[in-house]
Amino acid sequence: MLENILLGISILLIAIVLLQGNKASDAGAIITGGNDALFQNMKERGLELFISRATMVLGLAFFVISFILFLA
Repeated sequence: MLENILLGISILLIAIVLLQGNKASDAGAIITGGNDALFQNMKERGLELFISRATMVLGLAFFVISFILFLA
């Protein structure tokens, strides 16, 4: 039962991570010095905030269920 839930969570986690915006281009701009707004306080809004929170919740659920299965 828990194995099936873990499988579903892992598939959802993979899908939602692929939906996230590309932040690697922002990190690459550190080297070239091309991003002036890098350290400004920019808040996530709307769908980006939902995807970020869903990733955190799914990751935590994945960790907890994996830990429970490890102890069982």
